[in-house]
Amino acid sequence: MDIQLMDTIADVVIPDTALVRDITEFIRGAEDDLLFDHSRRVFLFGALQGRRRGIEPDLELLYAGAMFHDMGLTERYRTSNLRFEVDSANLAREFLLDHGVEQADADKVWLGIALHTTPGIPDFLAPEIALVTAGVETDVLGIGRDDLAPEALAAVTAAHPRPDFKQRILTAFNDGMKHRPHSTFGTVNADVLQHFDPTFDRDNFVDIILRNTWPE
Repeated sequence: MDIQLMDTIADVVIPDTALVRDITEFIRGAEDDLLFDHSRRVFLFGALQGRRRGIEPDLELLYAGAMFHDMGLTERYRTSNLRFEVDSANLAREFLLDHGVEQADADKVWLGIALHTTPGIPDFLAPEIALVTAGVETDVLGIGRDDLAPEALAAVTAAHPRPDFKQRILTAFNDGMKHRPHSTFGTVNADVLQHFDPTFDRDNFVDIILRNTWPE
C-alpha cells in the first residue's frame, strides 16, 4: 500500500507533520494491511467520537496511539511474554522519545495504548487516551458505531476497507497472544484464546486467592 495517503478523511484532518509521516512509514513497514487499515480507522473513529463528545485531542498524539496500539501483535514485535498492549506501548514511547516528543506526551500515548483493552477506565483520562479506546471500540466491537453519521462511516471504510475483518482480527489477536497465555489474565484477551482453543485453561482469580500461600 502506498503510504502517500489522503490528508482528510470523513472531514478528519490527518496532521501533515514530520512526526505523523514518520509514524505512518514505520507502521506501514511492520504491519500488514489488516492491522494498518484497522489502526488508521481507530484514529479516524477516535477523532469522530471525540468530535461527537465535544472533546479535542492533540491529533498527533491520538494518531501515535492509534497507529502503534496493535504493534505488539505483529510478528516482529510479539516475541515477549508481556501483555501485547505493553509491547505496543513501550515501542510507541521509545519511538516518540527518539523523535523529540516530550516525556509527558510520550507517557500519555503509552497509557492510551496500554489501557485500550481495559474498558471503563480510559473514558476518565485525557482525550488522547480515551479516544484510542473509543476508536478501537467502534471498529472492533461496534460500540458507538450507530452514533456516527452513515456518510462518515462510509468514507472511513472506503479509505480503509474491512474485508472479512471480524474473523481476521480475531486470528491476529490469537496469533499475537497464544505463546503468552498468562498475559491475558484478567483481560478480554483470554476470551480470544479460549475461542481458538477450547482446552485453554484460563487463570482464575478466585482460585488464585483461595490457593495462595496465605493460611487465612
